[in-house]
Amino acid sequence: MIRRTRYTLLAAVLVGVCSTVPAAAQEPGITIETALGRGVVDRVAVDTASAFPADVGAVFLWMRVEGAAGTTLQHVWTHGPHEAVVDLPIGGSPWRTWSSRTVPPDWTGEWRVEIRDEGGNVLETVMFTVG
Repeated sequence: MIRRTRYTLLAAVLVGVCSTVPAAAQEPGITIETALGRGVVDRVAVDTASAFPADVGAVFLWMRVEGAAGTTLQHVWTHGPHEAVVDLPIGGSPWRTWSSRTVPPDWTGEWRVEIRDEGGNVLETVMFTVG
């Protein structure tokens, strides 16, 4: 499931997993395409889905970014009270990058990954379930 979001629009056009883009976080000229999967092969997400079994092992959030060269974006993975932050330097435009999170078998339920800019603004939120 691949999703593209163009921040120059008043309303984001989404394909795939639902996401939330706060109006204040819209960045002119930045386009983010995302996909959740079980891995990344040749810089492309594989086994994409929005729901994974409890024994998935790890989930990857892949993204393709345009218009953010020279900045650092973050993936903030959240499950319940647990949070993990991954810094992702954006070296060009377009740029493909990803992060992953190991998923213990007992961490079932709703998960959230926020994509944040250097100012901490949420550019996109990707939701998925485990279990």
